[in-house]
Amino acid sequence: MNSSSDSNVSSTLSYRDSSSTAVVKNVIVLALGITINYINGTLIHTFRKHQIFYVNPRYILFIHLVVNDMIQLTVTISLFILSYAFYKIHASLCLLFITCAIFTTFNTPLNLAAMAAECYIAICLPLQHGRLCTIKRTYFLIGCVWALSALSTLTDIFIILATEPTRLFYATIFCERDNLFRHPVNLKKREVSYIICLIGVWITLFFTYFKIFFAAKAADGDAKKARNTILLHGFQLLLCMLTYIAHEIIRALVYLFPKYYVQVVFVCYIIIQILPRFISPIVYGLRDNTFRVYLRKYLLCTV
Repeated sequence: MNSSSDSNVSSTLSYRDSSSTAVVKNVIVLALGITINYINGTLIHTFRKHQIFYVNPRYILFIHLVVNDMIQLTVTISLFILSYAFYKIHASLCLLFITCAIFTTFNTPLNLAAMAAECYIAICLPLQHGRLCTIKRTYFLIGCVWALSALSTLTDIFIILATEPTRLFYATIFCERDNLFRHPVNLKKREVSYIICLIGVWITLFFTYFKIFFAAKAADGDAKKARNTILLHGFQLLLCMLTYIAHEIIRALVYLFPKYYVQVVFVCYIIIQILPRFISPIVYGLRDNTFRVYLRKYLLCTV
């Protein structure tokens, strides 16, 4: 069955596999998705069950990132499987999938910046943390993250409505972003918005990291842990950025290994779309002492 890989959100792969290969790849993708979503679902359950978490801005931001990852993972894996099962789907349904995936893709770096800023305030401005990082302000910040994503994504939709013929929305298409948002204005706006977003996030991460780095020199255990946490956020962001240059990465690897096109595209899909969603549980779910105590019980179903 045919499938294709979109640089941002599509989980599809544009080549023809044998039936056995297609089954194996879908089983691998589905198994990884179920495993990661099970861990993330356990994190959410742990968060909801204990008040110590949902009255803490740090954990609220973390759970928002986990929920965001679950949505993105579910959407991209659904597109992957649909591309093998049907190849083409209704354009309106495709628009819904792509919009959800774009929202969550754009949310991730913004959420990482917010979490880094909270770490900075907690370590470098501890006396002001309670005043600056309130529950109300945390939810307001999450609302701003979604508003910025909406501003970027809805603009693309308005451009489609203004430039594309109505028949496009009644057609069946191969579901990837470039098949919908194909107007030159869409492409240019996407590049500009991603560049502005990523520059802002990187500046935030560098600023908070170095501030916490100097605070950590005082041998404060919390400061050192916060510094390492921001390093992991930076690694997450690097993986997120791979999404924006996926086409270029695949093209370069195929040029180097022309005989392994099928393998290159599939491995890039796993690394770029799925594995980054596995980092979030590690950052807090396994490294955080408080979260780890409760999480272990729920993961092993001992309570």
